[in-house]
Amino acid sequence: MTKIIIKESITNPNKGKYPEMREIRELIEYGIVNIDKPAGPTSHLVTANVSKIVGASKGGHSGTLDPGVSGVLPVAFDKATRIMEIFLKTGKEYVCLMRLHKEIDDKILNKVFDKFRGKIQQLPPVRSAVKRQLREREIYKIEILERKDKFVLFRVSCQAGTYIRKLCSDIGVLIGGAHMQELRRTRVGPFNEDNITTITEIKDNYEFWKTKKDESGLRKNIIPIEEAVSFLKKIWVLDSAVENLCNGSDLYSGGISALEDAIKKDETIAIFTLKDELVSIGTARLDAAKIKNSRSCVAKNGKVFMKLGTYR
Repeated sequence: MTKIIIKESITNPNKGKYPEMREIRELIEYGIVNIDKPAGPTSHLVTANVSKIVGASKGGHSGTLDPGVSGVLPVAFDKATRIMEIFLKTGKEYVCLMRLHKEIDDKILNKVFDKFRGKIQQLPPVRSAVKRQLREREIYKIEILERKDKFVLFRVSCQAGTYIRKLCSDIGVLIGGAHMQELRRTRVGPFNEDNITTITEIKDNYEFWKTKKDESGLRKNIIPIEEAVSFLKKIWVLDSAVENLCNGSDLYSGGISALEDAIKKDETIAIFTLKDELVSIGTARLDAAKIKNSRSCVAKNGKVFMKLGTYR
């Protein structure tokens, strides 16, 4: 994507703050940690524990994992908790250990896996949070990583809302039975195992900061909210437009400094300051090409994350 400059402007150094310049408390308030959830505790318990460790007033996570499932669990603090909703619809990736109920030839197994690429129909499990009716879901990629006797290790990249336990049993219907033995989530939207951290590491690094004034560990662990929305297309606004947006106003063309050329009408977009701070999440009213020449409202404002008064 290319950044299109609409209006050259200089930002006021006395207003706002570049994300990398935030104090640790500010970083926590507008931050997210990508926790490696262990098998055993609930996602809610893990979120509560991590929030307590860093002294956050509240915490929230995206994409609840069953107690027995491990892996990527994005946990947001304080002001950043409201961003979690946008990750619910992003793609997920898992590594699953499936157990076959009887021996089957590798060639047959591979052909069966081929049937589960692309659009599939799923009936949610009996114990699920949604109504039990057939739903279409998309499997972007599924591949067998390893096979030993009746155990099959595979990786699957899929649309949000895909039940991997049900995927295993549906595969089993075609090969004489199968069930999910173990499951680990390896990606939620922009969060993956490259930037994952443990509860113990967070606790240790928080103590280093409190006792030794060493911020390096926490700065490595805590992801600014701006990085978490890096997958969204962006519009950058003038300093003079920020307060109106913080007050809930929609974005008009006169307030734009720059935008990405790939923006499409009705897409969810991130609205940034010239210091690359997230102001709000909105919806584009026009394609980028039309926004460039517009003289009216170009984006509907949505959730506001910046404090009112920051650019007053």
